[in-house]
Amino acid sequence: MEDIVFGIDIGTTKICALVGAVRNRELQIIGLGVQPSSGMRKGMIVDVPSAAVALARAVEAAEETSGYRLSQAVVSIAGEHIGSTNNSGMVAIGSSGRGGNDAGVTAADIDRALETAQAIPVPHNRQIIHLIPRHYTIDDHAGVRQPLGMHGFRLEVEAHIVTAATTALQNLQHCAGSVGISAEETVLNALASAEAVLEPAEREMGVLIADIGGGTTDLALYKQGTVWHTHVIPIGGYHITNDIAIGLRAPHEAAEKVKIQYGDCRPAEIDPDFVFTVEPFGGEKIQVGRQDLAQVIEARVEEIFHLILKDIQQSGYDELLPAGIVLTGGTALLRGITDVAERVLNVPARVATPKNLVGLVDSLHSPAYATSVGLLRWASMDHHRYQARPGLLSGHGSGEWSRRVGNLIRTLLPD
Repeated sequence: MEDIVFGIDIGTTKICALVGAVRNRELQIIGLGVQPSSGMRKGMIVDVPSAAVALARAVEAAEETSGYRLSQAVVSIAGEHIGSTNNSGMVAIGSSGRGGNDAGVTAADIDRALETAQAIPVPHNRQIIHLIPRHYTIDDHAGVRQPLGMHGFRLEVEAHIVTAATTALQNLQHCAGSVGISAEETVLNALASAEAVLEPAEREMGVLIADIGGGTTDLALYKQGTVWHTHVIPIGGYHITNDIAIGLRAPHEAAEKVKIQYGDCRPAEIDPDFVFTVEPFGGEKIQVGRQDLAQVIEARVEEIFHLILKDIQQSGYDELLPAGIVLTGGTALLRGITDVAERVLNVPARVATPKNLVGLVDSLHSPAYATSVGLLRWASMDHHRYQARPGLLSGHGSGEWSRRVGNLIRTLLPD
């Protein structure tokens, strides 16, 4: 028996479409498509036609490599519109409502408790995208993780609730739908990344995952094996590149290359005599000191971690991180970024890459692909399983690509 799962990470800088096959509970990556993003800003779609064309190319590549025609996917979501809160719900155990069911807590009891927990005032322009149990209480027995089958009269659940702007969700669904993909579920970037990189011991002890992408920094705090807090900071690697572009008066593409090739977060450790050449606007090449570049980068990276520190202090969970902070996302590749994290947050820090990968994985051993891989792991869970349409592709070449893009253009362009 084989299940096919499909995940699409629609980020500010890239779109990554991954196809996985789940065999005997093992996930094997069988399809991959990566394209530079277009029409995105700070993790949100701002130009549906442009974003849809980039998405179509990524989906096409994933279908070509996997051999499957794909129609539904688990899709990542980010952006400063994301909000979260915690709430509790309580029900009597037993379908009769009188409590004391001989069978103990049933799945129906758990569902009813979660329904009461999500009964919070949600504005008409927002939707709940995640409802995650933190822990349960049966009568006076607190800290229960799995109440199924346990006996008692009263079941209480404390849940973490994540909400998103309805318009952002609609734009995401419309973009996916325009290329023939149904967005069956949207998953917060940090939660997806956690599925790919966190160790069980870290989740248990208390750890913060920070997925620092192009436009946002997505946070999720885990304690006692589950999510306690989430937050999105609207700053990421793009802002570092923009600082460099402004400082050098150079095109954004040139600044990005400089960041990747020479970027570092530790100016004190850089040779002050090390210089490199940049061609700014105007065409006359200039010499730039690598130590000066590192000072610009360090300032922005420090700002990101100070914002992270402020958020966890305001949440009241800053003392719950004995396992420290785990960094993912493309910006985590910056040299010396863990040094800044440890200095600002005063906790251990590590950069994490997706683990236990099987299949087409050569290019995925990078923190930049933690969300993408995590989406597949999320989709492969028993309660998050979606099927591709059966049957291998036949004659799925340039003609199919032309058909998909042709339909896309006809859908998006005005009459």
